[in-house]
Amino acid sequence: MLAVYAAKGDNENPLAGLTVGQVPLPKVPEGWQRVKIEAATVNWHDVFTLKGVGMHKITFPIILGCEGVGTLEDGSRVVIYPVMISPGYIGDETKDEKRNVLSEIRDGTLAEYVAVPPANLLPLPKEIDSVSGAVLGIAWLTAYRMLFTKSGLRPGQTMLVQGSSGGVTTALIQLGVAAGMRVWATGRTAEKRKLAESLGVERTFDSGETLPTQVDAVFDTSGTVTWKHSVASVKTGGTIVVCGGHSGFELPTDAFRLLVDQLSIHGVYAGTLDEFRDLISFVSARKIKPCVGKVLPLSEGFEAFKSVHEGRTQGKVVLTVGDVAV
Repeated sequence: MLAVYAAKGDNENPLAGLTVGQVPLPKVPEGWQRVKIEAATVNWHDVFTLKGVGMHKITFPIILGCEGVGTLEDGSRVVIYPVMISPGYIGDETKDEKRNVLSEIRDGTLAEYVAVPPANLLPLPKEIDSVSGAVLGIAWLTAYRMLFTKSGLRPGQTMLVQGSSGGVTTALIQLGVAAGMRVWATGRTAEKRKLAESLGVERTFDSGETLPTQVDAVFDTSGTVTWKHSVASVKTGGTIVVCGGHSGFELPTDAFRLLVDQLSIHGVYAGTLDEFRDLISFVSARKIKPCVGKVLPLSEGFEAFKSVHEGRTQGKVVLTVGDVAV
């Protein structure tokens, strides 16, 4: 089968190990199911894998891709919940010490087929097309947990999204608008800020620009470069929610402000299965069309990864297998 995989890790040149080629069909462990992939996406998690960076020791080669949608042998359409947990574990899946997502220990979704435990498969509502469903498992689930579980925001309050064109940032914007928040966003270019405006943000700002007033919560996916601005932009008693470190994981925090102004900082790792169910229901009920900037066939995996790595995205980048309606 055709797959997009990491042949090796290279921190200086991540794309050096990226390979698009033929691999054997996945072995299906007893009790698991084989999913015929229709659409899957590229995430920064995949770029970190290509760098050789991950929560778990990476064994190369490994098929990339954490999220996706497809069909079972009986034709049922399913969306994949990406977080794998220990046998018998009960509770918040994101807190299992041995948790992992597809493409860390088990081969991922950027292939024609993937093997998945049945507990990680949910029905895809008919209201959600395959391309839209493919983005929900990582970027949108992470954004959902950031906004609805960790931020403490109520409709009418103001949120700042650090960035306006990536998968998580566009998801935060769309979810925040749909939930009745006052959404502000930063963007490095006029084109990126224009995209945010098209998704419904109230105001946009250049990266690092001083805001006219501090906000109730800041959502940071970048890390080192934006962190000081995130801390400076949140009001007393406010919240910062962080889920990534595209620009680095060192977060220089003003401890005096953190203590005196009683700021809350939350880290987010994907989301629970219950949150995933709620996200799917919310997207379906509100008829939200996730922002997808580029749809390419699986065979063009290198171009898809290059656009993500170089920051040339306008929403999610999706790779499709066969004829999939966009």
